[in-house]
Amino acid sequence: MGVEPVIDIDHEDEDYEKILEEVGDNLPSPEGWKLLIALPKVSKKTAGGIYKPENVLQYEETGSIIGLVVKVGPLAYEDARKFPKGPWCDVGDYIIMRSYSGTRMRIAGQEFRLINDDTVEATVNDPRGVMKAV
Repeated sequence: MGVEPVIDIDHEDEDYEKILEEVGDNLPSPEGWKLLIALPKVSKKTAGGIYKPENVLQYEETGSIIGLVVKVGPLAYEDARKFPKGPWCDVGDYIIMRSYSGTRMRIAGQEFRLINDDTVEATVNDPRGVMKAV
């Protein structure tokens, strides 16, 4: 395919189905209570058109608090005492999580994380413009 998988929260045409298609069979399956989260690719330029230095791009990507749920482990949200109202999110939801959460990995240029089901702090309908406060 040759096209780098991207979750670009600045463009509406990118979604998890494209990520799954681009990454293909290399996408790991979370086990237990884990969720597989895809991180958004950060914009390489500021709103004013200035290119960001590589260290700023890395900080923004690794410190991201936004993620897209792409897979859910078989035990996620199964504990009725811990989750009495059911799952906090589902595949295709954008979530807010703690910065630097989970196990980080990169597949075909796309960063993913495996996080615990209780690491999800909120869901958001439109993740564009949501970023970690510094």
